[in-house]
Amino acid sequence: MAKKVAVIMGSDSDWGTVKGAVKMLKSFDVETEVHVMSAHRTPAEASAFASGAREAGFGVIIAAAGKAAHLAGVLAAHTTLPVIGIPIKASTLDGLDALLSTVQMPKGIPVATVAIDGADNAALLAIQILALSDEALSAKLLEMKEEMAEGVREKDAKMQQEAERL
Repeated sequence: MAKKVAVIMGSDSDWGTVKGAVKMLKSFDVETEVHVMSAHRTPAEASAFASGAREAGFGVIIAAAGKAAHLAGVLAAHTTLPVIGIPIKASTLDGLDALLSTVQMPKGIPVATVAIDGADNAALLAIQILALSDEALSAKLLEMKEEMAEGVREKDAKMQQEAERL
């Protein structure tokens, strides 16, 4: 049975960034659940969700938060599933506060962290993790990478033509 991915955001204001991850996951036909949970305002719910995520069929949790950005760490503290943090640009520090809050985890509580507002890469990392035990996902990833490479080759050919015209 295919594993699901949970996409948890600390606030509904994060949706503008996070929906990119959901679109990416759905484009790979990965079952996805989306929730708003706060590390600070609903810590019991966040803890309960993470504690039961494996039994609920999840394989990866993606957590997006801005400012203090403790959500990914709180979720990671309550599960053995991989947790991927998306630091959200939500303050006057341009997301650097969220990046540092997400990436600087204590020993024993790892959180894989993508770039500030890096929702697409968070989804792709989740898909790569699931693809370790799902050949169909692995094949879709290989196809996507080949399409990206072909796009670069086409741009290279156009650039070569432009350079020749100079």
